[in-house]
Amino acid sequence: MAVIAVDLLSTRLTCAAISKSGLILQKETLDISSLAGAAVSNLIQQRVKKILSSFKDKPIQFRCAGVAVPGIYFSKTGEVWAPNIAGWQNYNLKKDMNNLLAENQLMVKIATKRTCDILGEKWLGAAKSSRNAIFLSIGTGIGAGILIDGKILHGFDDGAGAAGWMALNLPFNEDYKLKGCFEYLGSSKGIINILCSFLEKNRNYKGILRKEKEISVQDIFAAYEMKDTAAREIISTAIDFWGMASANLINLFNPEILIFGGTLFGPAVKLIPEIRKAAEKWSHPLFFNKIKFVPSQLGENAGLFGAGHLALKKI
Repeated sequence: MAVIAVDLLSTRLTCAAISKSGLILQKETLDISSLAGAAVSNLIQQRVKKILSSFKDKPIQFRCAGVAVPGIYFSKTGEVWAPNIAGWQNYNLKKDMNNLLAENQLMVKIATKRTCDILGEKWLGAAKSSRNAIFLSIGTGIGAGILIDGKILHGFDDGAGAAGWMALNLPFNEDYKLKGCFEYLGSSKGIINILCSFLEKNRNYKGILRKEKEISVQDIFAAYEMKDTAAREIISTAIDFWGMASANLINLFNPEILIFGGTLFGPAVKLIPEIRKAAEKWSHPLFFNKIKFVPSQLGENAGLFGAGHLALKKI
């Protein structure tokens, strides 16, 4: 027996066939940055059908697919709120996925990506032996998959773990309304926002980050390694926000392990000890003394394996 796992990001779609032991049997990643609305859903269905077709003459049965989606999946309505995918502000993905059940006798289970991230780490990664763990995903967006007392927290409207909206800074900025304060300051785009603010305030800075071309997060981390003064200040500021957010999660949920994932970890994985130091200032001392700060063991596949585990649980 095997399952199909789908991991959807705002710019990328990964589909895989995964065995019940966690072995990837087939995997494909596609760019979706030019797609919107129903086109994204159609692509998911096409790639799932492709996997079914490629295994039709082999002794492997697929009874369920798991789908990890960015933003929020509303289990009561089947709709997805994913503002980084055009046309997915309230998109009924469940209705579309029912086509796979009708045409291929394939059940589909959908969950928010942060849920799948922590599920993946619980199944095969850093949270394997834990009943209280948080997966903090930081990339284009920010979310927290929360496992407490052996159960995934979902919340009244499936919004638990919307960590990008943590309030970490004063005064309030109108820009926080769209993405949230933490995401505006601590995501990959947030680091660019901090850079823009720095360049505006420091007109005399003539270093390598004052370029005419568009600066990427990779440029900032490269400059940080070269001890560029702007990059050092920007990354130091990001570490402070990551540490403050970590402390808030520790104080609220008392986990035994905090797992860092997402595309920024990644280049920021070597900063985890510094983030721990920043978090200590804000954390409850009794909780902080026992927690582990660790990188994801599954990397970019955390959500994919979590979607696979979601499907296995459904079966």
